[in-house]
Amino acid sequence: MEYLVFFAVLFLFLVIYIVRNVMEEKKRERRFEESLRTEYGKREPKTYPDGRLASIRSYYDRGAKEAFCLDDTTANDLDFEGVFRRIDRCYSAAGEEALYRMLRIPCFDEDVLLERKRLITYFDTHEDDRVKLQKYFARVGKTGKYSVYEYLDNVMALPEKSNAIHYLLWVLIAISVGLMFVNMSAGLLMFLGCICFNFVTYMKEKERIQPYLTTFGYFLRILDAARQLCAFEVEGIRQQTDAIRERLHAFDGFSRFAFFVTGQSAMSQGPEDLVMEYLRMALHLNIVKFNSMLKTVQTHEQDLTFLMESLGQIEAMISAGEFAASLPYYCWGTRAGKEGERLHTEEIFHPMLKEPVSNGVTLTTPMLLTGSNASGKSTFLKTVAVAQILTQSIGVVPAKEYVSGFSRVFTSMALRDDLDSGRSYFIVEIEALKRIMDAVEGDYPVMCFVDEVLRGTNTVERIAASAQILSELEKRGVFVFAATHDIELTRLLEEAYANYHFEETIQGDDISFSYLLQTGRAKSRNAIRLLGMLGFEESIIENATARAEHFVSEGEWA
Repeated sequence: MEYLVFFAVLFLFLVIYIVRNVMEEKKRERRFEESLRTEYGKREPKTYPDGRLASIRSYYDRGAKEAFCLDDTTANDLDFEGVFRRIDRCYSAAGEEALYRMLRIPCFDEDVLLERKRLITYFDTHEDDRVKLQKYFARVGKTGKYSVYEYLDNVMALPEKSNAIHYLLWVLIAISVGLMFVNMSAGLLMFLGCICFNFVTYMKEKERIQPYLTTFGYFLRILDAARQLCAFEVEGIRQQTDAIRERLHAFDGFSRFAFFVTGQSAMSQGPEDLVMEYLRMALHLNIVKFNSMLKTVQTHEQDLTFLMESLGQIEAMISAGEFAASLPYYCWGTRAGKEGERLHTEEIFHPMLKEPVSNGVTLTTPMLLTGSNASGKSTFLKTVAVAQILTQSIGVVPAKEYVSGFSRVFTSMALRDDLDSGRSYFIVEIEALKRIMDAVEGDYPVMCFVDEVLRGTNTVERIAASAQILSELEKRGVFVFAATHDIELTRLLEEAYANYHFEETIQGDDISFSYLLQTGRAKSRNAIRLLGMLGFEESIIENATARAEHFVSEGEWA
């Protein structure tokens, strides 16, 4: 009787423990779902573990040689990683990597861009479907230190191993058990021999598969999410789910008994784990299943890649929709402008600025931008460059209107000395400009952004060379946006370039910037006045002013 009471109490505690865990899990899921609804478009940019951003670009690197992409110089100039963080709201590694690749490799196919727009709009207006899918992607989760595609490459490099020896041992073990009924000693000896052989070889085989358990666990979550997505039958992605469903057939038996592989851990945590580990040691159940799963992956690599890419692209569109919802306003970038217009935009702003000042411009020719330091020249160049990247990737542009043709984007802005190779700033700068000149011959026009042309050399040669380079770029059809302090360039290039400027206002000892784009060349010369505001002696200010006025009137330095 006492034993019955003891086991009844034990059973009751076990039931309470299980029910409590289930309720806690349900509560966490409800909180997560609520946050997906209430925090949509309001979340702060994500943070990433050390090294994660480097692994996220792995999928992009796989396709970087196949088509035009934003080169690393352009990505660095525009703080591409910061822009990516601003847009990324993905919960799965596949989604993160698909979004990164989408932003780095522009799309020049209008039909593809229209489909992306349709998906973004669908998820933005169908909250229940979006939330359901985001929960699936959250279950897929991240991969850890490496890209999911790096994991796949590692698996593909593994030599395939046959299960024949394991199946033979299973047969021998079965025969030994049967033999025990005829001859106990012989049967038992044979049984122990087979088990001992498996025990001896187990650790070596386990060590071989251990590094890939995380990989297979992720593949299983991908397949599970794909199956759930197909079962849910979201109307807006029916075309995608039909294609996913077709590829899933290759993995019908992949998940069966997968717990033999993914359920093992480095250390047993309970009696059931210990029993399972002894079963694995005795029968190599995990080794057999691993070899089977490995063969499936290696045979159907393209199908698995397709599934990861498809899920990743769907989540990337959800992320793009949340980015759009986080903006005060946005438009869909278009290519059909008025005849002769190369760019038309209204109230455009940079998405990474907390309090941006919007601007608008219509251009039929390249732009030459002048103004003092900190007046807004570099920010405007980056704003247009980022907008052009967005209109050719996710389509969402931070502007009231943005019309521009397809272009390959290059920049020469945030350059620095290359100390490792001993190259000076000037050498790095002319190499950056030369790569733009070399890119002219291509399938699509070049749009380039140059901040302070040839700032690394003396005034006379800088102006002469800058005027020639900018003139040649314009003649070759490059859509140039160039910022400069050299007012001389605005006169030398005024027939080919539209002059715009930013200006500042100085009142007493205070300087302010409107950050509003103005037509024409900059007229103010406030750099010397700023010296006085910062405490330089009056004699220095007066002499510097006199020298500047003499040069303006006489054309030579006194």
